[in-house]
Amino acid sequence: MRIGELARRTGSTPRALRHYEQHGLIEAHRSANGYRSYPEATVTRVRNIRHLLVAGLTLDDVRAFLPCLDGDLTSAAPAPEGIRVGLARLAVLDARIAAQTAVRDRLAAALRA
Repeated sequence: MRIGELARRTGSTPRALRHYEQHGLIEAHRSANGYRSYPEATVTRVRNIRHLLVAGLTLDDVRAFLPCLDGDLTSAAPAPEGIRVGLARLAVLDARIAAQTAVRDRLAAALRA
């Protein structure tokens, strides 16, 4: 399938798909006319990539999950590397939440004063 159809089926954009390709997360084959062509399995992979990105992981984090991105992420057994990456990302998100909560609290206090 071509990039436009893959984007439509995954809720992504062609630009994002090219970005995933640049980072080695998906692979396209080139047809004789130079168009990118993706196998059907790429739909599942892109949906899983997007799921992990929405969960707060980075593209580098997602790379640790490449071996299991072609199936159902929710039913896959946790891998030690995936757990390590997930815990590290969780710590970063917790720190960001704490910092944003502090800013919010200061703003709320200033508005009440």
